[in-house]
Amino acid sequence: MTEDEPNRRNRLVSVTLDEASIGRGTSDQEHERQIAIYDLIEENSFGLPGLDAGPYVLKISLHDAKLAFEVCNEKGETLAAHILSLTPFRGLLKDYFMVCESYYAAIRQATRAQIEAIDMGRRAVHNEAADLLLERLKGKIDCDIDTARRIFTLVTALHWKG
Repeated sequence: MTEDEPNRRNRLVSVTLDEASIGRGTSDQEHERQIAIYDLIEENSFGLPGLDAGPYVLKISLHDAKLAFEVCNEKGETLAAHILSLTPFRGLLKDYFMVCESYYAAIRQATRAQIEAIDMGRRAVHNEAADLLLERLKGKIDCDIDTARRIFTLVTALHWKG
């Protein structure tokens, strides 16, 4: 497989967070963000419709409660910029954090079956959010469901209170 093949080009090789708009978090928050970025870069499928200019660099910032994606080539040249309202995700983020709190509490005292049931609920919310993300990015950014899940994981890490 050569570096020029589409499956090697249609991917993210770097993701950065704009400190000016997102700010630095606590050490735990920063750790969660770095894990989410690592997982996203490690395995993804990412491209711009009608453009074969990857691999890509993604810069993420927040503007008025909206997520801004700046997609660049490896030289740092901006290829596209998309603003994504987080309003449709608010309920899912709230549900996701509530289920995660239940999960962490259950780990201490619940049965294995209860923990697995809570984890299934967490994954269902995560999948619903990834589907919504795919829908909102349609025609702007091409990615698969696993990449959408990883992007949502990063969004949760941006909002995680620690």
